[in-house]
Amino acid sequence: MTSEYILSKCDHTLLGQTATWEEIRAICDDGMKYHCASVCIPASYVRQAAAYVAGKLPICTVIGFPNGYDTTASKCFMATDAVENGAEEVDMVINLGWVKDKQWDSLLSEIKAVKEACHGKLLKVIIEACFLTDEEKIKMCEIVTASGAEYIKTSTGFGTSGATRADVALFAKHIGPNVKIKAAGGIADLKDAEDFLNLGASRLGTSRIVKAVKAAEQA
Repeated sequence: MTSEYILSKCDHTLLGQTATWEEIRAICDDGMKYHCASVCIPASYVRQAAAYVAGKLPICTVIGFPNGYDTTASKCFMATDAVENGAEEVDMVINLGWVKDKQWDSLLSEIKAVKEACHGKLLKVIIEACFLTDEEKIKMCEIVTASGAEYIKTSTGFGTSGATRADVALFAKHIGPNVKIKAAGGIADLKDAEDFLNLGASRLGTSRIVKAVKAAEQA
């Protein structure tokens, strides 16, 4: 698996609370240079970044992030706002309390509502797997499959752990054919990235792969 192929599956990510425009612009430059799948950035920078890349790179942002307990109306507003500002992809965090309460219908309704609010743009559903049991993860695979969202995503990167090989393998067994997998959080190097892709992930949320390729180029 070539580094070029791996990079093409990466959502090159910067979601730190103190991210500056200079830093966002730098990851946009890297995303364009290395032909990443997208850059995943805070919503407040979407309009500026979309203008900067001028269609050369998809812009992704996050909503209900990182805790997921915003109201459905708030998430829908954030999704529509992001798309109107130029986002091609939206990553949403589910309401984890609803999972623990087994409010499956509410979870499905919310994801469907956010998908509609994306106005045809791609939606990835973050289930923050580190907080869920395997039974809950399997149920969320079923719900995301039924929702119309394009992706199920492992993690925000702000939980107690990020993507695990076991979770990606579990998702691959239980999602429908219309759903892809995004592994995010803790993907440290090219070997990690290759492992996750081989297990069934189609996207990787990471800030480290571009850095690893840059380091290899300079070695």
